[in-house]
Amino acid sequence: MADEGALAVVLMSGGLDSCVTAALAHQKGRLAACHLQYGQRSEDRELEAFHAVCNHYGVEERLVARLPALEQVGGSSLTDRAIPVREGPPEPGVVPTSYVPFRNTHMLAAGVSWAETLGASSVWCGAVWDDSSGYPDCREVFFEAFREVVKFGTRPETKIEIVTPIVHLNKAEIVRVGHRLGAPMQLTWSCYHEGTVACGRCESCFLRLKGFAEAGISDPLAYATE
Repeated sequence: MADEGALAVVLMSGGLDSCVTAALAHQKGRLAACHLQYGQRSEDRELEAFHAVCNHYGVEERLVARLPALEQVGGSSLTDRAIPVREGPPEPGVVPTSYVPFRNTHMLAAGVSWAETLGASSVWCGAVWDDSSGYPDCREVFFEAFREVVKFGTRPETKIEIVTPIVHLNKAEIVRVGHRLGAPMQLTWSCYHEGTVACGRCESCFLRLKGFAEAGISDPLAYATE
C-alpha cells in the first residue's frame, strides 16, 4: 500500500519506460512529475503524453523545465536536424547518434534540485540498460556515482534516494510490468519524431515494438508502417 506521506519526484518523458516507472512509484506514495525539454524533435508530442500520464495518476505537482544548453550544444540526432535519425535495431557496442551528450546528468540534477525544494524522499528515473540503445548514462555504474554526488551536493539533512527500478529489465519485461500494474501505456509516446502517428522505424520504435511482441501484448499505439 502506498505511503501517503512519502513524496517521490518522477522524471517523466512521456515515454513507455517512464510511464511504467511512474506506475511503480505510484504504488509507494505520492508523485510529483518532472518533465524536461531540450529541443528534441518530439518535444511537443512528449509534453502532451507527459500531461496525459500525469492526469491518469492525478499528479498535481508538475514541473516542466527547459534545458537549453543541450539544444545549443547539439551533437545528437534528437536535437540537431542535420543528423539523421537512425532506424532499426541498436548496434552492439556502438553509442547511437540519438545519444544526447550527458543528458541524464542534467535531468537528474533538475530532479534532485526540485526534490530538495519539495522535501521529496526520492527521484525515480526510468533508465534502461540491459535492453536499450546503449547510452552510457543509463548504466548502473553511472547511477551509483550520481548517488554519491547527491549525498555530497545537498544539505546535510537532505536524504534523497535515486531509484532506477527498471534499469535491468528488458523491454518485454517492462511491458509486462506495465500491463500488470495497469499503466496507461496507450497514452505514451516513444517515437523520436514529432507527429500523431509513430514512425515505426526509428530505433526507439523498434525497441518498443519488439518489447510488446515478445511480451505477447498488443501495442496500443498506431504506427505509420502498419
